[in-house]
Amino acid sequence: MIFRQLFDSESSTYTYLLGDESTRQAVLIDPVIEQVDRDLKLVGELGLTLTHVLDTHVHADHVTASGVLRERTQATVVGSKGGAACANVQVGHGDEVRVGQLVFQVLATPGHTDDSVSYLLGDRVFTGDALLVRGNGRTDFQNGSASQLYDSLTRVLFRLPDETLVYPAHDYHGHSVTSIGEEKRHNPRVAGRSREEFIAIMENLHLPRPRKIDLAVPANRACGHTAPSPQGA
Repeated sequence: MIFRQLFDSESSTYTYLLGDESTRQAVLIDPVIEQVDRDLKLVGELGLTLTHVLDTHVHADHVTASGVLRERTQATVVGSKGGAACANVQVGHGDEVRVGQLVFQVLATPGHTDDSVSYLLGDRVFTGDALLVRGNGRTDFQNGSASQLYDSLTRVLFRLPDETLVYPAHDYHGHSVTSIGEEKRHNPRVAGRSREEFIAIMENLHLPRPRKIDLAVPANRACGHTAPSPQGA
């Protein structure tokens, strides 16, 4: 398997490129619209064909490149059943996405947003904003729910083998990867915490509103296409 972790410094977003060495088919997970040329250049340099684009949820801090990548490569856009209606394929818990011989298992992990999913591939899981390195996504917009996220973390993700590598959609502190076992032991928000304690933590974060939310959410519900200006505007 070919694997690359890419980073967008403006939004601190990780994009993941995975390719099947036998068929040369490839997938991008959580691509950022400003990085389309970078990502497609790498796909070409590695001798791959982009066949799929996977979004973990409707992001609020950056605009997805899924729609533009579909236009430029005819790739299939995959998202959650509760997410962008423009996705070619809408998936739910237990579904599979096949990219060549790579088989991604879909895990419903709502709570950060109501449409959040994670993608499990063998010994690694791509968790979007549900589980971060020593943290987790906020729960105060897009039908987020701290109680629901607690269940997603403890009943879905933390039931994976401890050695499963966790690749999140963001990191703000210089980390690139963690593991399920590490987060079960050391994640300060959830390790050893009751549901009530976790909810209290999430209700008292007092985070600023995402700077791009008013642009990003509508655009991402349209696979990254911003709404046209009103006629005559």
